[in-house]
Amino acid sequence: MRLDRREPLDEGDTMSTPVADTHDVIRVQGARENNLKDLSVELPKRRLTVFTGVSGSGKSSLVFGTIAAESRRLIDETYSTFVQGFMPNLPRPEVDVLEGLTTAIVVDQERMGANARSTLGTVTDANAMLRSLFSRLGEPYIGGPTAFSFNIPTTKASGVMTGPNGEKKIVKDAVYLGGMCAECEGRGTVSDLDLSVIIDESKSLAEGAILVPGYTADGWMVATFIESGFFDPAKPIADYSEKERHDLLYKQTTKIKAKGINVSYDGLIPKLRKSMFSKDPESLQPHIKAFVERAAVFTTCPGCAGTRLNESARSSKIKGLSIADVCAMQVTDAAEWLRGIEDKGVAPLVAHLLHLFDSFVEIGLGYLSLDRPSGTLSGGEAQRTKMVRHLGSALTDVTYVFDEPTVGLHPHDIERMNKLLLELRDKGNTVLVVEHKPETIAIADHVVDLGPGAGTGGGSICFEGTVDGLRSSDTLTGRHLDHRASLKETVRTAAEHLEIRGASTHNLKDVDVDVPLGVLCVVTGVAGSGKSSLIHGSVAGREGVIVVDQGAIKGSRRSNPATYTGLLEPIRKAFAKANGVKPALFSANSEGACPTCKGNGMIYTELGFMETVATVCEDCGGRRFQAAVLDLRFGGLNIAEVLDLPVAEAHAFFAAGEARTPAAAAILARLEDVGLGYLRLGQPLNTLSGGERQRIKLATHMAEKGGVYVLDEPTSGLHLADVDNLLALLDRLVDAGKSVIVIEHHQAVMAHADWIIDLGPGAGHDGGRVVFEGPPADLVAARATVTGQHLAAYVGS
Repeated sequence: MRLDRREPLDEGDTMSTPVADTHDVIRVQGARENNLKDLSVELPKRRLTVFTGVSGSGKSSLVFGTIAAESRRLIDETYSTFVQGFMPNLPRPEVDVLEGLTTAIVVDQERMGANARSTLGTVTDANAMLRSLFSRLGEPYIGGPTAFSFNIPTTKASGVMTGPNGEKKIVKDAVYLGGMCAECEGRGTVSDLDLSVIIDESKSLAEGAILVPGYTADGWMVATFIESGFFDPAKPIADYSEKERHDLLYKQTTKIKAKGINVSYDGLIPKLRKSMFSKDPESLQPHIKAFVERAAVFTTCPGCAGTRLNESARSSKIKGLSIADVCAMQVTDAAEWLRGIEDKGVAPLVAHLLHLFDSFVEIGLGYLSLDRPSGTLSGGEAQRTKMVRHLGSALTDVTYVFDEPTVGLHPHDIERMNKLLLELRDKGNTVLVVEHKPETIAIADHVVDLGPGAGTGGGSICFEGTVDGLRSSDTLTGRHLDHRASLKETVRTAAEHLEIRGASTHNLKDVDVDVPLGVLCVVTGVAGSGKSSLIHGSVAGREGVIVVDQGAIKGSRRSNPATYTGLLEPIRKAFAKANGVKPALFSANSEGACPTCKGNGMIYTELGFMETVATVCEDCGGRRFQAAVLDLRFGGLNIAEVLDLPVAEAHAFFAAGEARTPAAAAILARLEDVGLGYLRLGQPLNTLSGGERQRIKLATHMAEKGGVYVLDEPTSGLHLADVDNLLALLDRLVDAGKSVIVIEHHQAVMAHADWIIDLGPGAGHDGGRVVFEGPPADLVAARATVTGQHLAAYVGS
């Protein structure tokens, strides 16, 4: 019997494509994850597919929540039952059919863990290779690779050592070399308290020398110090002897009699460390939190000068540089140094390390240094750092899933990112990209446009096909694909200026610049040119300056947009007044909470060594409130139904009719203004994207009068159609008397600016200078900078 590998597709085709080669699509049928409406789609394999649509239209639900999630779940099921017991138990996505899946590798924008010991070098294994290199070639020789690790301390051990064959040997003071600086324990910084914030040396205790909140001169907290008898309370602190100063600030616990009562006396610093500085800042009252942030300072470790390494590790050198010197160089310079090493014994190691460094440069991160703490990388930098691992991978026929890979990139850098996405595709991989930038949409082989709206108004496929087909379609994305913002005919004139002099943070080269106030000022430049260093280092922190960034919003899984913005307060009061009961009943964190899940809506089971398991509460069905509370209605809805409304629907609900609540409507109007109309009021804060977090912070600050607003890439995660809404919002802020400073790469925002400050000309040490300042029209006319050239091409000048 003959087994033929080929199977005819029709009667006339006897030698057609092998059956194995016919599985050329990822087939999704009946997807209902989150807001997807029974969606079906076929995605071509080994092609670049871009998913577009407004924020909240269902792109992430389809790509991450359905395709990538099911791929991971199926891979997890291949492990033994024992191993699966240590892994999270992933639910199957809400979908009828998923066929043709391959291994999915998700490269998202999640920031890397902010572990104090984690650096760019450790997360990419560059440090591990450098340690091996220095242990082989470093002069003088000090030991193996661990001798150059700042995470391993040098230790001594004595006792009985058992060999591989069971033989025992007594060792005394055996030294195990590590590279950790003993003074800072490998962190590079040491924590300290700024005494000038805590005490006023020119005053006495009786005059109020202690500046700590709650420590008034006539209060009980200071009475302990005055009654102690260790020093003269009428004498200025500056005149204290060394012993008196020590007793005031650092004395250990001792018993004294104050106002006739036996009490324990602690020096001021130990007392503050226990009462304030050892607590989570977020749990403190706002005024105490502000004091703690001012008083607690981190200074460079004097023992290692911030290198994290002990003197032994720093003494061993190759071509005149220690491992600390190499890690402090920007990657482009480190690559040049590495090319000068010609020892054949380490040639494979050098080649591997060079490939890694070249990948950094290729992906637009050549301006970073290996000692950069990983927690300080932006979302875009973190995503590209993860991408470095895959550029030289031998894997093919896998599915790479990217979440807005161009976020944080200058138009100049987007071209390089596009080239890398195409390289991954050309290696035989399927590349799925969620993206808003027209430059990346343009390179797609296949486009899926979701919508037409956000939230319940989305979840359907509006268009599927080629880029040209999308351009000629009548979808929201298609209509905006070639839309270009034009330069403003007239620009606002600055009322005054905020002076920056001698800025030298990171790569800034003694920059002097005047930032105009009362206008829309855009700070731009290629990634790594020094934009954030200039604004966050020299503007943020000044009086009246409000920084609205994409950092995580502190809060538990109970927090949601309604609680964070203060919206829940007027809603609770309205419900209470309408039903004649207490407002506390309408809080899931108070009396109205479901007693079974305590207002969480989920039952969280802590399993120790396994991941926490979350199941929907059977008593309240995930609605978080007691049944009796859900019977109480306002405007026809109960509190759980109100918290399930999207912002836009809630705004209409509270703006008119019997449910009219002006205080709630005002907050909802601001949330809608910043483009969050699709967000549900009760959605947990920890599920929001970076762009959503920034916009919800902006909405909370918009009620304040005056001030200077600093926005860090507010277009992040915004659809092309939403950018116009953002520009209108920025205009309203300026017209209301606020000054708006925007760090941004989007050409539409640059074109709409009143004033542009362009940094460059390059990244890292090739940047750090102001290469242009003036109105956008002058930047376009000059075309003297990379930004000017791209902006001129964008506006069609």
